[in-house]
Amino acid sequence: MLRLFRHYVPHSFLWLGMIEAAILLLSIYLGAWLRFGGGDGATIDEAEPLLPKAVLFALVIISVMTAAGLYKANLRDGLAGMLLRTGISILLGFGVMSLAFYIFPSLFLGRGAFGLSFGIALGGIVCARLVFFRVIDQEALKKRILVLGTGKRAGQIAQRMRRKVDRRGFAIIGYVHVPGEHVEVDEQNVLRLDVPLLEFANRHRVDEIVVAVEDRRKNFPVHELLDCKMSGIEVVDMPAFFERQAGLIRLDLLHPSWLIFSDGFLTSSLRDYNKRIFDVIASLLILALAWPVMILTALAILIESGGRGPVFYRQVRVGQNWELIEVLKFRSMRVDAEKDGPQWASKNDSRVTRIGAFIRKVRIDELPQLFGVLRGQMSFVGPRPERPEFVEQLSQNIPYYAERHRVKPGITGWAQIRYAYGSTEQDAIEKLQYDLYYVKNHSLFLDLMILFQTAEVILWGRGAR
Repeated sequence: MLRLFRHYVPHSFLWLGMIEAAILLLSIYLGAWLRFGGGDGATIDEAEPLLPKAVLFALVIISVMTAAGLYKANLRDGLAGMLLRTGISILLGFGVMSLAFYIFPSLFLGRGAFGLSFGIALGGIVCARLVFFRVIDQEALKKRILVLGTGKRAGQIAQRMRRKVDRRGFAIIGYVHVPGEHVEVDEQNVLRLDVPLLEFANRHRVDEIVVAVEDRRKNFPVHELLDCKMSGIEVVDMPAFFERQAGLIRLDLLHPSWLIFSDGFLTSSLRDYNKRIFDVIASLLILALAWPVMILTALAILIESGGRGPVFYRQVRVGQNWELIEVLKFRSMRVDAEKDGPQWASKNDSRVTRIGAFIRKVRIDELPQLFGVLRGQMSFVGPRPERPEFVEQLSQNIPYYAERHRVKPGITGWAQIRYAYGSTEQDAIEKLQYDLYYVKNHSLFLDLMILFQTAEVILWGRGAR
């Protein structure tokens, strides 16, 4: 994987993005040539200059495809789902481009050339993806990984990376048994070496060794690992492996020393300044587009409640550095929803109103939080702000839970797009692993990636309650 601004991006999908960008650029030129080169009196000069139109077209479609989740390495929709997302992306891109032509008439290409370009782009992208997903799953192109250990830690790799999409880009050739360790993985994948580790690794073209040994105080092959490392074979520990491949930091593998000596968890005035500019611009842009929806939502809540009860719901949450902040949302539950005290929302929660169920589904209830972003209490992207009662309870029961408050909370975040809505302590543990990844690796690039992928969560209605 390639690490861009501390965030891991698969090389293969980076290449896919560049290939599809080239297809989109060329489709504009080919569409214009087919339309204006037919000898019916029209000339291609009528569509010039083509480059700005081609660049805009590529940027719009790539952005929409990113928002549709088409550049996620672990997309589990299969071929049919991928084709459906591609078709929807092209249609949404068609709508965005039509709006751009209306606002900027000079960018208009012509209906005929525009239609031909879209048809060429759709066909080209579908063909490129069919070839790409056939090629990417070839074993010869995958990174070959050897896991050192067969105990519980190694079993976590086998369990967490059991799906084909989870192992996209790498192949585990086996689990090396270390004397004294129990076997917690499938016995047919266990390797009991009768040759030095380096010799076995070279013989089987191993690119990387993941250290998953339970007890490093005894029977730990330090010299053999050093020999492999000095011979050019990558050696990584379990936390780094999961951080890279799964985009999370495993709590059960975490030690204070790893947090202290690992890279990341950095902050600077420049980074804070850039993030603040991003927050303000993103919030103002969305407010400018969403204000009609917000007015209709307020009216719908008033009508459903018969004019009784507030439109907005105010709640105290924990912000950066454990400062208490007030979060503003559209009311989606009954007025007496918490008569029995604070509680997590559950699936099919009976306290949710009919309008509330809809606005939760499409995340409209979150829009008033934009005012909190403009005030500087929240960020557009960051860990979800939780209630003080829950924070106190979870901080006592979950190690490192308090560390998620090192950055400003956000309307959307890495945990929100990577994990379903949580309503239990175990869910809080799972989401914390993603929050810690964000706190460690946060950057403007990652914020933009999260913003795009939030659109996928809304379009496909994942995780709402």
